Amino acid sequence: MRGVGKRSWILISIVSGFISSGFAWGFYGHSKINELAVYTLPKPLFGFYKANVQFMVFHAADADKRRYSDTAEACRHFMDGDHYERAAPFDTVPHYYSLAIEKYGKDSVLKHGIVPWHVMHMYFRLIEAFKARDKEKILRISADLGHYVGDCHVPLHSTSNYNGQKTGQKGIHALWESRITEMYFDSYDMLTGLSQYLEQPNKHVWEAYNRSFSLVDSVLKLEREVTRRFSPEDKYSWEERGAVIVRIYSDRFCRAYHLSLNDMVEERLKASLIMLGSLIYTAWVQAGQPDLDNMPLEDLPNVLPEKGTMIGRGEDET
Repeated sequence: MRGVGKRSWILISIVSGFISSGFAWGFYGHSKINELAVYTLPKPLFGFYKANVQFMVFHAADADKRRYSDTAEACRHFMDGDHYERAAPFDTVPHYYSLAIEKYGKDSVLKHGIVPWHVMHMYFRLIEAFKARDKEKILRISADLGHYVGDCHVPLHSTSNYNGQKTGQKGIHALWESRITEMYFDSYDMLTGLSQYLEQPNKHVWEAYNRSFSLVDSVLKLEREVTRRFSPEDKYSWEERGAVIVRIYSDRFCRAYHLSLNDMVEERLKASLIMLGSLIYTAWVQAGQPDLDNMPLEDLPNVLPEKGTMIGRGEDET
């Protein structure tokens, strides 16, 4: 690489592709889910959320940042479906948290993740925030709800093989969720129509998780098939990041994997945002359809930890 010998470089091999994208969808994907969900909301809600759309975007990754400071946070982002089931459909685990605790024990449930249950927990918190007409709480819970909904739609958040570490595919987590999304998002058709009232929100959340769980084998199998067509030299490339050189998946490999996925990433993103919109709408109806004054809130600075050691499981761990 031209000029490398003349500078003091730190050489780091990172096959995941993005140093800062070790979470589901990365910040870009989560922010897009939160942003576009706003535009699915009906008129009684649209004005309030549109006025505060930047709040929804800016705080889309707060839940991930809490993983550096809150010991209870990590388990809220995933559930190891393969701990309970060998294959889809995912239909033996109780859909209510209290029943799951009774059946498996709290320590085991927390160890293997609680994302579908936590989505519902945040949904009920949003109902209470609407009832209280607490604008800041409504927005903060909505932003967090969007994050957990997004995580629930990610196949690699439904398996203990979350980064391909069990199958020699380390790095697939950020490849599928962040690199592909950032490279091809502009080509996605993200039109979903308006959000809908959900008669059984819990059922819809678990259907979303079941869909994610059913896609795990395809996510891993397709990456292996594409890898066979590439030499290591063609699969990866090098990129300068300030004073650091990192190894990333090559554009050619990413394109090949993207095409093999046949719009899977796009489908999961769209499903995430329409579910978020529908959960917000349903929570508002359940709270009695309070009249929200269309007044933007002054955004609060994000003081959550940005760096340090993550507490609990990280998706890019080996």
